[in-house]
Amino acid sequence: MSRVSPRPEIAALPPSVHGGLDHGELARLTIHPDDVLDFSVNRNPFGPPPSVRAVWEGVSLERYPDRECLALRSALAERHGCGMAQVWVGNGAAELIWLLALTYLSTGDPMLVVTPTFGEYAAAGRVMGARSKMFVARQRDDFYPDLDALVIRMKKLRPRLTFLCNPNNPTGVYLEREVVKALLAANPSGLLVLDEAYAPFVENGWDSTPLLRSGRLVALRSMTKDYALAGLRLGYLLAAEGIVGAVRRVQPPWSVNVIAQAAGLAALGDDAYLQDTLAQTRAAAVELARELAALGLQVRPSATHFFLVKAGDAAATRSKLLRRGILVRDCTSFGLPAFVRIAARRPEENQRLVAAWRELM
Repeated sequence: MSRVSPRPEIAALPPSVHGGLDHGELARLTIHPDDVLDFSVNRNPFGPPPSVRAVWEGVSLERYPDRECLALRSALAERHGCGMAQVWVGNGAAELIWLLALTYLSTGDPMLVVTPTFGEYAAAGRVMGARSKMFVARQRDDFYPDLDALVIRMKKLRPRLTFLCNPNNPTGVYLEREVVKALLAANPSGLLVLDEAYAPFVENGWDSTPLLRSGRLVALRSMTKDYALAGLRLGYLLAAEGIVGAVRRVQPPWSVNVIAQAAGLAALGDDAYLQDTLAQTRAAAVELARELAALGLQVRPSATHFFLVKAGDAAATRSKLLRRGILVRDCTSFGLPAFVRIAARRPEENQRLVAAWRELM
């Protein structure tokens, strides 16, 4: 029998590793998902705005969704002070990462990823056959990338796409506007993809929208994090009209479902809830980091609501905590096998994590 093999890029692609509940693992451990507090996902722990829960009944499931997400894009354009032609919505920011790779990368094209970071950037590049290069931010520098070395690397490599997560997942490092401007200027022949999925969690963050005028910046946002819509998958990008026009041509039709579009529109109208819950989350993160440090744990500085904790053996720590109903993110897949990542939840839930870790020690 003849066998049709996948492209070599697919065959060599390692499996994706992400946070969140692994239902198969829980079944093997006979742990019910409702009995687990999930600190492994970096979302708003207070859940979606109340207005979102009211949209289900008003949505028709019999019609195809608006392929262009016109109402949601109009609201997002107003929010960011740009034209609707500069906004495109996707089935989560992850889909937009893959669409950018599909749009701009060919076999052999150079691509640069500032690591340790979200694994989908490199995965999307590998699938397209790009020459994926990594620029590693070192632990000894508190995971803050060496700007001079990075600029030199970009000038030499001239990548078609450079992926930069800001604030970065999993380190929580947040780069200043002038740093991003310097990176944007370092490579006039490529696009800088600035993943700002966690920017709303940063207190006194800066606005990247003015940098869109360069024509070479793509800003990614994820409504699954700040608005806690992970189950619906909803994200968007801001970019020059030409970039948006190219990405929209390769997106599968009806990619963003009707409930996600309606939920996103409702969420944008509830800004007071968002700002209140983000402020509570920031305060909870500061207190959680303080209590874990008081246990003698090494907690890395972070600009956002999640942070790295040095655990020695991350996989073993994750396993032991999971048996106590606590899930943390083993950072081995980020190349950090001694660290776990923790995203703060509500104060009373954070106390359960502290108590469980105290038992381990």
